[in-house]
Amino acid sequence: MQHDPLYLVFPQAMRKTMAWVLLSLWTFVQPAFAQQNQKENSAYIDPQIGNVAPFLVPTFPTMHLPNQMVRMFPIRQDYLSDEIEAFPLLVYAHRRPGMMRLKVGTTDFSELKTSKMIVDHDLETYQPWFYEGYLIEEDIKLSFTPGKKCGFYQIDFQKNQNKHLILQGKQPLSFQRLSTHRYLLTETIMNKDRGLNPRTLKLKVYAYVEFVDKLNQPISDLKVDEHDGWLAISTQNHAQVFIKYGLSYISPAQAQKNFTEIAYDNFTTVMVRAKQAWDEKMNLIQVKGGTEAQKRTFFTSLYRTYERMVDITEDGQYFDVYQQKVQKTTQPMYADDWIWDSYRSHHPLRTILHPKQEGDMVNSFVRMYHSSGWMPTFMQAFGNTMCMNSYHTAAIFLDAYSKGITNFNAEAAYNGMEHTLTTRTFIPWRQGNPRETIDDFFHEKGYFPSLAIGEKESLPDQVVDSFEKRQPVPVTLGVCYDFWALGKLGERLEKKGYQQYLDFSKNYQQLWHPEHRLFMPKDSKGKWVEIDPKLDGGLGYRDYYDENNGWTYAWDVQHDIEGLTKLLGGTNAAADRLDQLFRESLGKRKSQFYVDGSNSTGMIGQFSMGNEPSFHIPYLYNRFGEPWKTQQKTRFVLDTWFKDNIFGIPGDEDGGAMTAFVVFTSLGIYPVTPGVPVYDITSPIFKEASIQLENGKTFTIQAALASKKNKYIQSAKINGKVLNQPYISHEQIMEGGTLTIELGPLPNRAWGNTPL
Repeated sequence: MQHDPLYLVFPQAMRKTMAWVLLSLWTFVQPAFAQQNQKENSAYIDPQIGNVAPFLVPTFPTMHLPNQMVRMFPIRQDYLSDEIEAFPLLVYAHRRPGMMRLKVGTTDFSELKTSKMIVDHDLETYQPWFYEGYLIEEDIKLSFTPGKKCGFYQIDFQKNQNKHLILQGKQPLSFQRLSTHRYLLTETIMNKDRGLNPRTLKLKVYAYVEFVDKLNQPISDLKVDEHDGWLAISTQNHAQVFIKYGLSYISPAQAQKNFTEIAYDNFTTVMVRAKQAWDEKMNLIQVKGGTEAQKRTFFTSLYRTYERMVDITEDGQYFDVYQQKVQKTTQPMYADDWIWDSYRSHHPLRTILHPKQEGDMVNSFVRMYHSSGWMPTFMQAFGNTMCMNSYHTAAIFLDAYSKGITNFNAEAAYNGMEHTLTTRTFIPWRQGNPRETIDDFFHEKGYFPSLAIGEKESLPDQVVDSFEKRQPVPVTLGVCYDFWALGKLGERLEKKGYQQYLDFSKNYQQLWHPEHRLFMPKDSKGKWVEIDPKLDGGLGYRDYYDENNGWTYAWDVQHDIEGLTKLLGGTNAAADRLDQLFRESLGKRKSQFYVDGSNSTGMIGQFSMGNEPSFHIPYLYNRFGEPWKTQQKTRFVLDTWFKDNIFGIPGDEDGGAMTAFVVFTSLGIYPVTPGVPVYDITSPIFKEASIQLENGKTFTIQAALASKKNKYIQSAKINGKVLNQPYISHEQIMEGGTLTIELGPLPNRAWGNTPL
């Protein structure tokens, strides 16, 4: 018979005592041990989710700190390619190829300059705070970690090989040698406006760069050969080369000053600090339940909402590209936003998680208005890029102000929007240009006129883009939303004349075709242009719509859902029509449909999950008295189109817009009408989600029975009080508390069936 050591050494009484002590210790230690082994939220982030797009632009695996200037992803044709063209010091705007490009290798410089680096996908590591890749043909490991306005590369060569590096620009680099291992680099971003009198804006990017060893000392045998627009760098004796740099839009001196952020730190220190920054953001939302795949999708989506806007403030100042001078500021200045996309979900998410930062970002729009003369639409550090249609900055201003965010100049925002909407053109991809005669027609008649079928455009390409066309239906609908937002903001600010803008916002009804029960184009004579709203309009349906067809734009009246419901014949008829949207056939074979409809992706019937105008559509069942269908549809689109793999985004992610939809919908709430401080409720995917608010309070959404099967809301309570409507106010969220939702496998058609 064998005995354990306790039996041999200690008498029976002492053995019982020690067993009790050990059991007590285990009871105490076990929860801490389990917590220690619990996966961190940041560990669920996978920047490669969505990196392959069937039709459109994929996501990019971007390394950066939350909302900070320095961003990096390897420049390659696409995820499927094993060839990397370069590693940039800076990705200066969402999806843009980087600048100040690094290449490493062992071949002669002439060959290295034009060749590409070969990687093995399985040997690449992507995390928001760290990248590592192995150049498989040359046995070189390259790593990167970001700072706020700095970056840090580590290159590990084999000892007995050439150690060559090249720095070159997207545009030719200019440079200045400060010492054997320190350089100042300059590269220029060019941004040319569109229109009859286009301006070309220039923004210079300055970099202070050091080449050091693992002890942060100058590389003793560093050799740098200066060529026309590029640098050839080599060392013989140092297998490890570290490239540390600081960036600035202001000056070389400011770049060197910004470098102090990482000047005395090693690679690991910077990486750990970067991870801590991401942990801080990811830990704002704690979830329980859900699958591992759902958590990967959720936290990766949350990560993507922090890619932009980015803080371009440098020591209380920023470079004003329109005035071509440095401006002082007591408030952070942000840039890089695509407002046509981001107003829908991205900005509203920030009003919950970071209301102060949202106010700073909103005020950045006002600052650019003062500099440029019109409200931005696709705001960048290098100026506004004229993309898409409408001026939805108005909705962002109203949304922030209606939610109590006041750290922006609301008076200036109103005045700027009024000036923009009354003096600037509504022509797509020409925003900011002066008002044209076609805009006069819109102001007078209340709709944007379409060309007749087969009619050639009479306005020159500088006025109406020959590719983007007039897009008369979405322009009419979108601008009506803008005037509504302007009027509502004016009402809150007690401005005279706000009612005229609210009245104008009803003009969307002029394009309602009662027989088609869709919004259809009219020509300048007021006659219907009798098209097939499902298939006609050319590439992206742009002759009449924009990227989506008439079935999507039938629901693009976020500011007046009550009015839309009346046009549809009441709530029952509206719900039936919405059912039809999700069931209606493509009308062609897929191969034919996607010739013109390549922007309409993530299709369920005629519903396009892959494009922004559809985001709010599944939630409209709440407004039509059938919220159980909202619960059904939102679960279905998440399960179907948002997977935790390289195909996990159904369309253009657009730098935070689509992934903010995922964050909201996973939590079980969504802002159907930005500008109205109310969120529609749907079925959460997590058993519990707690949001740590900026004011120190916590808002928790509990759905203890949540599962794939249990998706229908049976009942709900807010802070213990019965909630029988599928809405919750922004104020209720920000006050903290608990939204408790009971879920079941079958619909409770009686819950929440009273329209808002």
